[in-house]
Order: sequence, then structure tokens, then C-alpha cells
Amino acid sequence: MVNVYLHSLPAGDLMLLVLAEKRSLGSRDGPPHLVVVVPLHCRAAAHDTLRLLQSQDSAVVRVDEGRAGGFALLCPRLKQRWRFVTAQTGDLHAVLDLAKVADSLLFILDAADGWDSAGEHCLSCLFAQGLPTYALAVPGGTDLPPKKRIDARKKLAKAIEKRFPEAKLFPLNTEQESSLLLRHLATQKQRHLAFRDRRAHLLAYTAEFVPGQESDLVGTLKVSGFVRGQTLDVNSLVHIVGHGDFQMSQVDAPPDPLSLNPRVVKGQKRSQDTEDDSVNGTDEMEEDVKVLMKVDPHKQESLQSEVVPDPMEGEQTWPTEEELQEAEASLKANRRVVKVPKGTSKYQAAWIVDDGEEGSEKDDDDDDEDDDMDDDMMEEAVSQEGESSGEEEPAEEECETMTVSECLRDDQYDEKMEEDEQMLEKYKQERMDEMFPDEVDTPRDVPARVRFQKYRGLKSFRTSPWDPKENLPRDYARIFQFQDFSRTRKHLFRKIEKEETEGASVGWYVTLHICNVPVSVMESFKEGKPLVLFSLLPHEQKMSVLNFLVRRHPSNSEPVRAKEELIFHCGFRRFRASPLFSQHTSADKHKLERFLRPDAALVVTVYAPITFPPASVLLFKQRSNAMHDLIATGSLLSVDPDRIVIKRLVLSGHPFKIFAKTAVVRYMFFNREDVMWFKPVELRTKWGRRGHIKEPLGTHGHMKCHFDGQLKSYKRVFPKWTYDPHVPEPVPWVRSESTLPVQEVEME
Repeated sequence: MVNVYLHSLPAGDLMLLVLAEKRSLGSRDGPPHLVVVVPLHCRAAAHDTLRLLQSQDSAVVRVDEGRAGGFALLCPRLKQRWRFVTAQTGDLHAVLDLAKVADSLLFILDAADGWDSAGEHCLSCLFAQGLPTYALAVPGGTDLPPKKRIDARKKLAKAIEKRFPEAKLFPLNTEQESSLLLRHLATQKQRHLAFRDRRAHLLAYTAEFVPGQESDLVGTLKVSGFVRGQTLDVNSLVHIVGHGDFQMSQVDAPPDPLSLNPRVVKGQKRSQDTEDDSVNGTDEMEEDVKVLMKVDPHKQESLQSEVVPDPMEGEQTWPTEEELQEAEASLKANRRVVKVPKGTSKYQAAWIVDDGEEGSEKDDDDDDEDDDMDDDMMEEAVSQEGESSGEEEPAEEECETMTVSECLRDDQYDEKMEEDEQMLEKYKQERMDEMFPDEVDTPRDVPARVRFQKYRGLKSFRTSPWDPKENLPRDYARIFQFQDFSRTRKHLFRKIEKEETEGASVGWYVTLHICNVPVSVMESFKEGKPLVLFSLLPHEQKMSVLNFLVRRHPSNSEPVRAKEELIFHCGFRRFRASPLFSQHTSADKHKLERFLRPDAALVVTVYAPITFPPASVLLFKQRSNAMHDLIATGSLLSVDPDRIVIKRLVLSGHPFKIFAKTAVVRYMFFNREDVMWFKPVELRTKWGRRGHIKEPLGTHGHMKCHFDGQLKSYKRVFPKWTYDPHVPEPVPWVRSESTLPVQEVEME
């Protein structure tokens, strides 16, 4: 954006640059003013609007060949030139692609209703992507009576005020009104989109496909158009929206078809400034098309988008004696002593954090996170005090638990298990009403240690360490990663602002020779779809992991499933991918993400080509009837493969018997081996008590657990409905004279 680039300039210089930019747009030295006509109602008469715009006095109209509704308007008297392109009604992708490169959008409204449901959907997508300069026009409405015409205009103005607070409504029924509209389009302040102002881009005016020698399906695509945004370098890559990334072989300078002065061939004047005069020869100078620049193989960007993984890179060789001694020394230096429950493996013990580690982790935190961690650290301290106090007096705990009842003996514990089966089904039905988040049922047919072997127990989402390089999938060997993405982005943007790039300047009419393009691109252009090109910044062709911060669109009520294929509009790109959804957390030192929540901002993680923010993103879901529903909108958050997305599962159990701080828990596991496997994992109750598994009881998954405080074993009770208004008559009362025999009691 201009106000970002020039924030350090004086106010007077800034105003001069803005004025120069406004004057260059549509002038002889700048590109034609690109206006995209967007009908927002099925009754909006777009053809009448185009007919009125073409009927300007002293204006030359040049209709685009093979493009319905497209024409150029040249006004030598005003020294202005426009190019009007009509977006196809119902083709949402075409509207969004044209809005990416348009200087102005001309919305055509209906005189009575303004816009319909399709127009409302189109406006929602355009606002989410980023709206350039726009104008509102209302053709027709003259056939209504004067009173109804005034009422319809007031109703339409009220609707426009909510959607476009500062917009001005232009009636479009006469040539004079069309002249006022053109003047407004030429003089209004331009709104900039950051993702296109930092990249060279153009809308194809003409295109030609030259088949290759090996196959007719792939060849060279010659695209002609006006350069916009930034200077176009032939050595950079070019992205054709909806089709992919490609390389260029050369850039030509043909005669400008929309020149205000046809007698001057601008391609000949430009060719004098190039260094290809001695290379091309005198014969080429006499031609109309001049070669501006050819690609330099040593400076050309590569199309490599993925890293080719080496299968032998992970192989381990036999260590030398020196390496063994160094490893043993480091192991002794890093060795620590921790108290763990019985049966804990070395790997599981590594996840148990002692007091010293917690203190060191807290010292390493930033000052602004200390306040957020105080509460969690106090809870952990209370938990450890409870555990340590329990370990100091194990005999008292054993005595308290074992002397309550003889049924807790291990050899008699498996008797009468049919009642447990019935109680389990009843407990499952009662638990459906609680709606505990992320809670899952432990399977009966598969051992829990097998079903959840990829999961690990975390003491805290915020403070528990997690190595981002651990257990990576094979796909991570194919992606690129920056050492410092933010620093690379700042350096690249600073270079764009300060350094001048050699190539085709903004406003030049050029022809790009794009190599190895499939013939489907040309077929799409012949069908009337727009052909939009963007030059790529360095590294933007490489694959990585992109994180988007989005919010659900209000019109979307259907649930979105993880790994479901969606359509993305990310900045200037359009692609399909199957993302992961996670909940966004603000306090996020270790970059841990909780799983999907419908009531919060979502982070969408996906494999995609690198894109430097800022860039807007739109997510569409394709229905069976080929319609695309807008489900979420947002922006690019980061390009970071180290951002950890965690899927959380909660295994719950039911306290069978409670003895102060000790309880017997069932229904969490169903065999003894699972209890021993999950013994190192910390337990937590819904009321905040923390504890651990002491030992299994029997062979059906019951376990004895100890907590850091008294467990609340309360439940609410209600009276039974036993009201009866009919009371039986009392029987006559008679005193009994019988005497009970006196029992003899031996006294000591």
C-alpha cells in the first residue's frame, strides 16, 4: 500500500506522489484504467450500461476480439483511456480473479431491489478478498411512476448505506450521466491491495498458443497485456491464476493497440533503451515487434517446488570411539534423578518434569508471560506437594485403603463382573448428557495402549515441551523452511521498495513468452474466462506449511470436517487442498494448538506454496451440484512448519469407591496391561484435582488412584413423586398385654 511504502516522506511529497499516481492511471504513460463491470442482480441491465458508456462524444471504441462485453474506450481530448471487462454472471471465480487486478469495480444494481442473494454472496466474497476502488450505478427505473420511483430510490439508498457507507449512487440512463460516471471513475482515490502492489501483474489482452515440438498438449503461450503493480523481470517466475507457476523465455514490446496517438509506435521508442540492439540486428529493428529482454539461465528462478528427499539421509553409521566417549560424557552431564511410579520406562520418565526443570523453564520465559504462568505454576506446586506428602507416608495410605473391605483383595476382585457390564452401559448413557469436550470412549475390542499409541500425556498445553522435529512424516522431507521467515520477508519487501528492478516498467504493453504451458490454459481463455498473471517473489514457488487465521462465515451452518478437500483463494492464488483445523490460542509460547472448536477463531494448516503476507484467504466448499459455498474468511497467519497442531483426546473414568484422597476408578481401561501402560500419565478431575495411578486392581481395568486433595463425592438428590390424596382409614387401637420373655445376660 502507498501509505506503507511512503510513511517516512513529508506530507507534501506524499501528496505529489499520490497525485502523480492518479494522473498516470489511464494516461498515455500508464496502463489503461481497468474497470470490471459486476452485475449484482439478475435484472441488472449490464448491456445497457456498456452501450451508454460506448456512446461518448469524441471517444474511440475498440471491442475486444472474441470477448463478449469487453471493449476499450479512448478519449484523446481528455487524454484518458479505459478498458471495460464484464464479469460473467454466476462465475464467482472469474469475478474474484478480475477483482485481483482491477483498478475499479463498477457494480450494476437493480432499481427496485439493489442486489439479490447471488449478488449478496458475491459482495461477501469480494469484501473478504479485498475490495479495490468501486462505484455504484443503477440503470433503468424510468418506467416507474414518479412517486414509486422516489420511494424505490429511498429504499435503495437505505440498503446501500449499510453495505457501502460512503458510496455515491449514480443513475445511468443518459449519455450525460454516463459522462459523470466516467469522470468519477477517473478522479476517485485508488484503494490498494497489498498482495498485488508488491508484484507485477497483468490481465491478458490477447493470447496465442504455439505447440511444442514433442507434444501438441504443451507449448509456449504468448500473452499480451499492460504491466501493472511493479516492474516485470523476465528471470522471475509467473503464476497463471488457477493453472500454476511457469517460466518465461523472453519479453517482447509490440505496438500498443490502445495508444492515444496511433502515429507513435511506442515499441520502437522503448527498444532504444534496451541492450538487445546489437544482438537482434538491423532486420529486427525494422519489425513492429521488438524483443525487450531474454532470459538469463544463470539468473532465472528455478521451478523446483519440492525438496527431493534422500532415502539414505536417515541411515546411521557405526560411531567412532571419540563419538562414543563424547556421548557418554554428555549423558552423564545431562543425567538427572526423578521419582517415578513403578513400571515407568526411560522414555516415559523423560516426560515427567521435576521441580528444577519447572523453575528453569519459568526463568527462560519472557517477562510478558510471567503473569500468565503464575496460576498454572501454583497449581503444579500444589499438585507436587500433594504427591510428595503421599510418598512420605506410604504405610498410612496402604493401611487406610486395605482395611476398608476384604473385597479389595487381588485374588477375589474378579468375582461378579456381570454387574459391571450392566453398569457400564448405564454409565455411558448418563455421560452423553455431560458434553465433556474431546472425551472419547475407550474401545473394548482393541487395547488402549494400541489404540492410543500415537498419543502422549501432557501435563500442560502451554508449559509442556514438545520437540517440533520429532516423528515428522515423510511429506516434511519435501517442503522448504526458513530459518527466520519474518526476517526474510522484511528484507525482501525492503529490497522491493528501495532497489530498482530491471525489466518491463509499469504501463508498458508487452508480450510474455511463457514456456511449457498446457493447452488447457488457452482453451480456458477462448471460453471467455479471464487470464490473470502475477509475477512471483523469490521462494514463492516452493512448498511449505501455511497457517491461516480464519473465522466461519455467518451463512455457513454445515460442520467442516478435518482433511476435507476445500478450495482456497489465498492472495493471488487459487488451489485445492485438504487442511487441518485447530483452535487459535493467544498465549502460545510453545506454539501448541488445541483441536477444532466451533466457537472460536480457527487456524487452518495446509501444504501450499509459500506466500508472503499480508494475503487474504477465502475457503469454499464444493457441493454435489457444483456450487461453491463460502465457509470461512481470514488472512495468512504464518509460514511455519514448526507450528505444532495437537489433537486432544480425553479418557474418562468413573470413581467406584472414594477413600479421602484415594479412589478406585473403573471404566477408563478394561485390562491390567493398559493400566500399567498409562501409569506415568497424570490424572485430573473436572474439579481440578490432580493425581496418579498407584496400582491396578484385578484384571478388568480397575485401578487405585491417589489425588492431591479430598475428592468431592456429592450428588444432588430429589424427592420421589409419591403424592396420593387418598389416605386409608386407621384401624382401632388396642393395647397389647403380652409380655416379652426376659433374656438372660451373663455378666462378667
